[in-house]
Amino acid sequence: MYIDVAPLDIMVIDDSAYMRRIVSAMLRGFGARRIHEAEDGADALEKIEMQPPDMIIVDWVMPVLDGAELVKLIRQPNFVCAYVPIIMLTGHTERSRVLASSKLGVNHFLSKPVSAKALYNRMADCILYPRRFVSTEEYFGPEPRSQNEGQLRTQIGVALDENGMPLEQAG
Repeated sequence: MYIDVAPLDIMVIDDSAYMRRIVSAMLRGFGARRIHEAEDGADALEKIEMQPPDMIIVDWVMPVLDGAELVKLIRQPNFVCAYVPIIMLTGHTERSRVLASSKLGVNHFLSKPVSAKALYNRMADCILYPRRFVSTEEYFGPEPRSQNEGQLRTQIGVALDENGMPLEQAG
């Protein structure tokens, strides 16, 4: 499976300059050319409002404005990029965090240390299989995944991992 990420504006938000460099290098390896970085949620919010990205990769734990708080601000129906795909990247992978990220409206959860394959697969899923957005009193974000969605992807030849995420096709 190949996706063309060259035309995308991708925002990488992490308080670790080292981690931003790693993720940005992976993105360049996938063909991305328009990568923007921010060192915390507050810095990201300013940059997002000036130039809304097509995809956001954000760390959970950061000073000033953390990833969860940033996602809450982004996932407001009238925000400039409320519908942008968001991948939450974190070293804190407790089940409670995974569930909390879903309730925030994150498209994907990705644990550190991140592999290029895992990042690419999450990005590909956001691009190839966008989920419609739903809005309730308590939630605004991508529609929760369904069991039927995973079965359909398997039927059309997209292999899934144990979390229902598309795997890179062999061959």
